[in-house]
Amino acid sequence: MARKRGSKSEFVLFDAMYVDGAASSHRRVPKELLGGVDGDEPARAFLEAQDQEIARLSGRPMAAIKVLRRS
Repeated sequence: MARKRGSKSEFVLFDAMYVDGAASSHRRVPKELLGGVDGDEPARAFLEAQDQEIARLSGRPMAAIKVLRRS
């Protein structure tokens, strides 16, 4: 019998919707950042920091995250 996949993953996946209507699926956030009093809010800060780095390297500004939810 096959074993069920456990929660041994190091990452949690999130889907992001941006204010300009763009969407990004399955964004990986380290599991150790999540939980506690802030819940999933640290994921937003982590993904926004990634977006800022992408914008800096590409030279194109990124839109702000409007909605963030777990995949």
